[in-house]
Amino acid sequence: MKKITRGVAALAACATAAAALTACGDSGGKGGASDSLTVATMTLPQSLDPKDAAGSAMPFFQAAYDTLVKREPDGTYSPMLATKWEYNGDRTELTLTLRGDVKFDDGTPFDGAAVKANMERFAKGGGGMAKTLADVEKIEVTDATHVVLHLKQPNPAMLFYLSDAAGLMANPAKFDDAGDPLKTKPDGTGPFDLDSGRTAIGTKWVYTADTGYWGTKLPYTQLTFQYFDNETAIVNGLKTGQVNAAVLQTANAQARIEKDPGVETQKQEFDFQGILLFDRGGAIAPALAEPKVRQALNHAIDRKTMLAKIQQGRGEVTSQVFGTESVAYQEELDSHYSYDPARAKKLLEEAGYADGFELKLPRISAIVSDALASSLQTYFKAIGVELTWDDMDQSAVRRIFTDREYPGMVMNMGQSANDWVAIGELVLPGTFNFFGTTDETVQKLLPQISAVQPKEAEAQLHELNRHLVEEAWFVPFYRLSYLHVSDGSVEIRPQSGMALPSIYNYAPAE
Repeated sequence: MKKITRGVAALAACATAAAALTACGDSGGKGGASDSLTVATMTLPQSLDPKDAAGSAMPFFQAAYDTLVKREPDGTYSPMLATKWEYNGDRTELTLTLRGDVKFDDGTPFDGAAVKANMERFAKGGGGMAKTLADVEKIEVTDATHVVLHLKQPNPAMLFYLSDAAGLMANPAKFDDAGDPLKTKPDGTGPFDLDSGRTAIGTKWVYTADTGYWGTKLPYTQLTFQYFDNETAIVNGLKTGQVNAAVLQTANAQARIEKDPGVETQKQEFDFQGILLFDRGGAIAPALAEPKVRQALNHAIDRKTMLAKIQQGRGEVTSQVFGTESVAYQEELDSHYSYDPARAKKLLEEAGYADGFELKLPRISAIVSDALASSLQTYFKAIGVELTWDDMDQSAVRRIFTDREYPGMVMNMGQSANDWVAIGELVLPGTFNFFGTTDETVQKLLPQISAVQPKEAEAQLHELNRHLVEEAWFVPFYRLSYLHVSDGSVEIRPQSGMALPSIYNYAPAE
């Protein structure tokens, strides 16, 4: 039990989300209210230690760990372990006021020292999200309930990160224990505790509600994550009552479940699918250093036909990587690149590649279907570009991001409502810009954007977005349409800027 004051009101939302596909289950039977929730997931977390947390596995962590800041369904922020926050004038210092009545299970207090220990460990932990704290230069503990984050430079996404993996708070008393026990035995201040006796790592994870939870009680006493290796199995789980709700991505799964009269569905567009061009400097594929070559690739593909045939029309074509909820988004940029093979050939000729060139990309079949792989090869071949696929599974991603063997990759990328999150992922040097390519326009605009809130930098964000599209930094295809599905026993509130709802966004249906 977390030994603190208990919350009074019941929150009209609970449960989880996980991976690219998630679902909720109900032991009470299809359509019946229950205080037990089962979540089907296609994510297999390798660790439940917060330093290893990442977006697709966040539900596993949210169950056991609270974050400093809570992100609401509409994308706004509200208090959690931090009750308030305030920036200084130039936004290089962020002061957090913490709750003073929270303790971990063994009596270790949640306080400023715990925040400092967690954040420093997270930043040095080597996890995929460690980079989100790269701008934190120093963490100053003023007293037990006040912490100041000193930033190297303004970072408009900092509150977002503190409501995400970087804000998860674990018991510092466990940090020095041999064998890293947090990997399999999470110890946080969250609303649930992992039931190790009923958990089978790799198959299912069972959490039970912490009766002494400090915050608002959630409407489920048991939460289970059940692993599935494909969406067909998840759909079957929905139909048989094994699963109460799901987030489905593939068009076939969506079409199949929509035929069931007993389900409730909600559409949400979030991810875009497209080619991330890592090598805009031409280190691996010299042709990609030429903007006209990148523009040619964009004109070579028929987005509308691809969307209709491959995704059954479920989504919207786009030529931009910023999502519809971001300040940078401009509707006219969705159609910036028309399907124009003749124009594409002309651009290649002007760039000095009249005879085309060879392009080798990695292919993970879970992302690039046979139909998509064949379509891209056909479209590129029509303009003289020979596209070769190098098949691999997800365990070989080291070759892409560490060994840097490929100039680009087809990916499904989330379109955050927070502009600086998108910039951090795709524009700044890092995971998806591992060659660190940039140009004068980007270098001019980024400091102007980071110094203020997104709304205050609307003109600069629009200029940046247009510049990225016109210079063809990427080859987006379309925004994908996800489907939130419930069997009627669960109400789901989609999460702004996320494909998967927060654990607080589910509640028993009335």
